[in-house]
Amino acid sequence: MEIVTSEETVDVVLIGGGIMSATLGSLISQLQPDWSIRVYERLGEVAQESSNAWNNAGTGHAALCELNYMPEAEDGSVDPAKAIQINEQFQVSRQYWSYLVSIGALPDPERFINPTPHMTFVKGKANVEYLRKRYDALKDHPLFSDMEYTEDLERIAEWTPLIAKKRNPKQRVAATRSASGTDVDFGALTKFLFQDMERRGASVQTNHQVTWLKRRKDGMWHLRVRHTVGQTPKAVNARFVFVGAGGGALALLQHSGITEIEGYGGFPISGQFLRTTNPKVVAQHQAKVYGKAAVGAPPMSVPHLDTRIVDGEAALLFGPYAGFTPKFLKSSTWFDLPFSVRLHNLGPMLQVGMRNFDLVKYLVSELLASRKKKLAALREFMPTAKDADWELITAGQRVQVMKKDPKKGGVLQFGTEVITGGDGTIAGLLGASPGASTAAPIMLDVLARCFPDRIAAWEPKLREMIPSAGRQLSTDPAEAEASLAETAKVLELTA
Repeated sequence: MEIVTSEETVDVVLIGGGIMSATLGSLISQLQPDWSIRVYERLGEVAQESSNAWNNAGTGHAALCELNYMPEAEDGSVDPAKAIQINEQFQVSRQYWSYLVSIGALPDPERFINPTPHMTFVKGKANVEYLRKRYDALKDHPLFSDMEYTEDLERIAEWTPLIAKKRNPKQRVAATRSASGTDVDFGALTKFLFQDMERRGASVQTNHQVTWLKRRKDGMWHLRVRHTVGQTPKAVNARFVFVGAGGGALALLQHSGITEIEGYGGFPISGQFLRTTNPKVVAQHQAKVYGKAAVGAPPMSVPHLDTRIVDGEAALLFGPYAGFTPKFLKSSTWFDLPFSVRLHNLGPMLQVGMRNFDLVKYLVSELLASRKKKLAALREFMPTAKDADWELITAGQRVQVMKKDPKKGGVLQFGTEVITGGDGTIAGLLGASPGASTAAPIMLDVLARCFPDRIAAWEPKLREMIPSAGRQLSTDPAEAEASLAETAKVLELTA
């Protein structure tokens, strides 16, 4: 039996050192500065899994270019509702970052966010017609007002030369461009948020892993914490626990014993990107360009050629190339998937497996793809791509949500889902995209669910930090324009 050397009580424990825990901790430290906050990260630094700059595309998801947020229905129609919702959520995150910059809680904005146009690019008659319909459905909405559309290859060459150079001029193509897009270094942003929390009194402890948690009779949570470099375990009691451990969240929520996690499983998807830092190549492409996903591909596998700015240095990233591993985290074990199976989620997981043969087929084809095939996919976007300029890097793991469904038995959900215990003393986040870009509104949802008795008292401060919280910018053109202009000014988002 393990010997516990100490036991202490804190108000809030955040499990995991990623953007979600950082955002929630930042909000709580602003709203309730007298609460004690403890963060436990099992790795030696924060922001080393999905929040790491090279483990995600850093798009600043605003649905300006991500076509999977606005799929074409069987009757050929397109519904802008999801795209508008994602953009609204990103504006909430932008407003919060803007507030933190204005009070000095975050450093110069260029250290974590930079103006980067967002584009879409498609080929072929059917795809061109789809993109035109998508543009027509979005162009009059206040949050998409700067979107441009063209089928002119010369115009596309002006926007980003690498897409057009040496492309067949007879090929039917179309593109959209939004100059208001951004590139976000979520790794840097996460570190800055934690640094500010520490200045406000929070304790961020790396190399510490929560191995066990249980609800006490008095409502407190009892956690067992192990120092990963060999020190004796310790115990911590917490009034509120947030499980923001990425792929590790499912196991901890299962260990917690809350009934709300029953029926949930995880489907891990790995990925790789091609990256170049060749300055001659990088200088010719200053945009994030998204295409359409292959048949059967998960939404997170939409191909894109992105400008990335990490630690002040520009690079280009292309991918992702999806794959499969039973790991739920990039630095975890091969037993994550089998150990996550329970009687309550076995049925839904089997149903998902039977209903997603196209996804399985796609993942197998990606696993078997040679470097030559990967480069061929890149050349669909960039015809002049040279093998010697590009290196293959491994991205972070994504664990998609599998859950019960009354009609289908089980469904695979591409998105994020907040799980809260019935009494509001514990919450966790499952899923992936759009993830980091919508961290602020997701964490506001956590606060509303878990602290309903405090929301009214927090309301004035929330309005100060996030003026549009609780309202829809997309229904008020004047307010949308003012909000975009203000955050762009503070975050220095001038192209």
